[in-house]
Amino acid sequence: MSTRHPVIAVTGSSGAGTTTVMKSFSHIFRRESIRAQVIEGDSFHRYNRVEMRERVRQADSGEGPPISHFGPEANLLSELERSFKDYGETGRGQVRRYIHDVGEAKELGGEPGTFTPWLPMAGESDVLFYEGLHGGYVGEDVHVARHVDLLVGVVPIINLEWIQKLHRDQNLRGYSQQAVMDTILRRMPDYVNHICPQFSRTHVNFQRVPTVDTSNPLIAKDIPSADESMVVIRFADPKGIDFPYLMSMLHDSWMSRPNNIVVPGGKMGLAMQLIFTPMILRLMDQKRRAAA
Repeated sequence: MSTRHPVIAVTGSSGAGTTTVMKSFSHIFRRESIRAQVIEGDSFHRYNRVEMRERVRQADSGEGPPISHFGPEANLLSELERSFKDYGETGRGQVRRYIHDVGEAKELGGEPGTFTPWLPMAGESDVLFYEGLHGGYVGEDVHVARHVDLLVGVVPIINLEWIQKLHRDQNLRGYSQQAVMDTILRRMPDYVNHICPQFSRTHVNFQRVPTVDTSNPLIAKDIPSADESMVVIRFADPKGIDFPYLMSMLHDSWMSRPNNIVVPGGKMGLAMQLIFTPMILRLMDQKRRAAA
């Protein structure tokens, strides 16, 4: 952790709602004139797209160890910890981008499924903002979470996560249902061992729960909308959280436990701004005091 150069990390798997988090934090940063250095979890993958497919093929045929993007074998987690540590100490570090598609390839140069070169962070920044799979990771020789000042978890219930992945990979990427399910089953051990434990280390968790039947995700024709969902927000330390204020600002919300508040799914972005604005301003005040 660092007072002078704070680190904020959002951890959650693809389709969990991290896009909503990114937008909410972007609004806060812009409104409060905070300069954020953004780094993406995908940029710390160990292999490019072609290399990863070959590693998966080897694993499926018994020629190599099991592997998935959820596990440490497929990611540069020591480098991620070093990036957080270096930024916390100096406000500097190295960044690169993973090129997801043709649009990003035109913008960044390079081929889809590859990485841009590592380059120094450009300019001065007030905070480091990370969004990816491993912001709260802890392993035998790697402890990413200890360098994070504000750790946020975003996770849907498992059936909803599967529905979102099935729809995305079938409709946008052209995979068969069986291929998507094979991927889900392949990465399940890594999900249980390396993703789930992170949500016990977060300062705040957002868990989206649909209010429609998702008991069989394989036959779901639509992804439950925000209006067909509730979001359970859990605070690791509820001290200092103004629950009456939050419930007055978030219509139809209620407290389910002393450290939990439940809000309508469509209010998730607003809830994030109400919750995180004072937390971020507190980090900025501590930063100014340390600098003085």
